[in-house]
Amino acid sequence: MKVIGRLIKKTTEIGFKRINRKQVSYQHQLSTLNELLIRAQNTEFGFFHDFKSSLRSKDSVSQFQSKVPIVDYEEFHSKWLNRTISGIPDITWRGKTKYFALSSGTTGSPSKRIPVTIEMIRSFQRSSIRQYAILHALDLDEAFFSSSGLAVGGSSKLKKVGTHYEGDLSGILKKHASIFVKPITKPSPSISSIPDWNDKLNAMVEKAPQWNIGIVAGIPSWCIMLLERIVERYSLNSIHDIWPNFRVYVHGGVYMDPYKDRLKKVCSKEVFLLDTYLASEGYFAFQTSPDEPGMKLLLNNGIFFEFIPFDSRYFDEEGELKNKHRALTVSEIKEGVDYALVISTNAGLWRYMIGDLVRFIDIREHRVIISGRIKQFLSLCGEHLSLDNINQALNILNSSEPLVEAEFTIAVDKEGQCHHWFFELSQSNIDKEAILNQLDSILNQLNDDYYSARKYNLKTPKITALPKGTIYAFMKSLQKIGAQNKMPRVLNDEQAKQWYAFLKHAGLTNES
Repeated sequence: MKVIGRLIKKTTEIGFKRINRKQVSYQHQLSTLNELLIRAQNTEFGFFHDFKSSLRSKDSVSQFQSKVPIVDYEEFHSKWLNRTISGIPDITWRGKTKYFALSSGTTGSPSKRIPVTIEMIRSFQRSSIRQYAILHALDLDEAFFSSSGLAVGGSSKLKKVGTHYEGDLSGILKKHASIFVKPITKPSPSISSIPDWNDKLNAMVEKAPQWNIGIVAGIPSWCIMLLERIVERYSLNSIHDIWPNFRVYVHGGVYMDPYKDRLKKVCSKEVFLLDTYLASEGYFAFQTSPDEPGMKLLLNNGIFFEFIPFDSRYFDEEGELKNKHRALTVSEIKEGVDYALVISTNAGLWRYMIGDLVRFIDIREHRVIISGRIKQFLSLCGEHLSLDNINQALNILNSSEPLVEAEFTIAVDKEGQCHHWFFELSQSNIDKEAILNQLDSILNQLNDDYYSARKYNLKTPKITALPKGTIYAFMKSLQKIGAQNKMPRVLNDEQAKQWYAFLKHAGLTNES
């Protein structure tokens, strides 16, 4: 294994040098769009939107934007994707689409079927190789490179439906994994295919002593739960008692900061944290160094990116798009602005608004952070409170000592004209009203609109303290635990109904 570790380490060095030599620019985005249009020009979507004229145009981007409207999943599915799913070839991408990733979306919503083509799979593979190469910069020893990677994802078992296969994205990618990668990737296919999250978790806990893990990848809530259970099961001082080479955690899906303390509690060595922006729709960006915030956008990997400023010029108070054609390219963006992300991909998604908000923190390096969700913001009385504001406030609240746990959610009380916060508190004797007052004060300082709304219209927020594990139990009640499932931080009307019904059933409806 030492020889293998030495070879892998040398390979990452070569890959790292190649990545840093190659300067990626807007020209790569123009080439990407051109390639996408060429490949899809003879599809039904390509004929309908006259891709050939866009290809002939001197300004292919403007022509493309004028002819193709921006859509969300529901609209794209009803007009185009439903026929691709039914097995009809050449609708939005050439040939038949054999795989569809089930994306659960937000709690309570039905699964989306996201097309995954062979071209998209190759893009995922290229991005994974590039991300692995950046480990060279961390100066890790050969023992680390002799270890395995643990992917804490959904079930790898795919279901045959008509002419296609569908399931978790991780299962589709695992099916196409290189024979060189499979032996050093955990868990085994027998564990990966377990559909029930708790059964899978228990199986990984039992196998843990037999594994030599160097990298863990997955959503923080589920990965850290796994590490905690391993430590508890074997009465360890830290996870490094059993996995001494565990040095890198690749996370994504939710804001990481609230989980850092829990991770530190189960570790005795430094673990490098690397953020990644990977969704069923594509591999968008990854962090190139733990010391540099933000993730580098992948501009030459089969995805054409567009950005819509998330403000009143482009969106209404409900977060609905005002104009279905206006959007900016990566050459037009500014730092510090929240943008709704729009993608066109080599899986046949066209001007598809995925629902995320991103913010550029470095234009030259094209580094972004995920700043929120289009539908997950609070504006009951014009307060325009973003998910980023909420995360910042909780960070400040917990800065001196941990008061609230990582899991929380917020509902809007329209009748009471206020926000209703639901927290799992770190200790039972914490003064809830003091927390609420402090949080309210922090939000007043962070957001001028919130300050103004609180002064004139928005009433004092409410808080309900929940027993630890309540949110996990709620997710379990909806059969949405593990994999890519996440508790919404801001509940919409339908989600709030489900949430209140669950709390009532559990006898947790008393408010303070």
